[in-house]
Amino acid sequence: MDAQVEVQEAHGPEKDFDIEIQLLLQAVYLKYHSDFRGYAGASLKRRMRAAMAHFGVRTLTQLQDRVLHEADTYPALMNFLTVQVSEMFRDPSYFRALRETVVPILRTYPSLKIWVAGCSTGEEAYSMAILLQEEGLLERSMIYATDINPQALHTAEAGVYDAERLTGFTANHRLSGGRSSLSDYYTAAYGRAVFDKQLKQHLVFSDHSLATDHVFAEMQLVSCRNVLIYFNRPLQDRAIGLFRDSLVRRGFLGIGAKESLRFSQHAGDFEELVREDRIYQMRGVP
Repeated sequence: MDAQVEVQEAHGPEKDFDIEIQLLLQAVYLKYHSDFRGYAGASLKRRMRAAMAHFGVRTLTQLQDRVLHEADTYPALMNFLTVQVSEMFRDPSYFRALRETVVPILRTYPSLKIWVAGCSTGEEAYSMAILLQEEGLLERSMIYATDINPQALHTAEAGVYDAERLTGFTANHRLSGGRSSLSDYYTAAYGRAVFDKQLKQHLVFSDHSLATDHVFAEMQLVSCRNVLIYFNRPLQDRAIGLFRDSLVRRGFLGIGAKESLRFSQHAGDFEELVREDRIYQMRGVP
């Protein structure tokens, strides 16, 4: 009897769901060349159940059929495969730590390249641009903001956000050590806020997958926050390896408050600069 129970559990609804997720992600990879197979299981399951409700399907197999045969399904599914949660100057202490600890060293470079990886709808990229403007560094900087979701990148490039979010953005900016008023950087009308074109001149938004793509430039700072938490360990290691390979000697890496390099195979390549805000610096050449 116990053996029968074990067999039923091994082939129960939850196990079937796990199989369907793997098959769906494999189909996405083969058809659209987007690789979500290394994403953390628990979070992915929650998002796939939400996707099933959104698309009105009973199983992921039905959703897979639509992904393969209906052109408009996959772009909509991307909003469930990726996590689009962001705000300007999110975790203000992180940006304050950049101002106080990293910016003084960035000043020593004649030009700067900064990578905001997993930029979502652009809030962190604009935050970085504003910080650099306030510190007198934007004119010699280029910020590369990348994400895997084309719809998110379209929103980011537009730089238009709901005006009701400005109160939170403004409070975060102040707590981050902002040296000006956030309102200096946007125009608000009809319930929307449009961020300054001057900021956009130093921002390049581009599609990039941490799962499949490679290093594309040499950076002084890489900021990838609240992205690694959604990856399994091998994919985390791949992403951190990309960041390491893209950084100049003694360059900087910032990650999310709930993330760590401690168990990464690349941990030895970095030293903690600001522990509480997860800012690291590449070790020098021995």
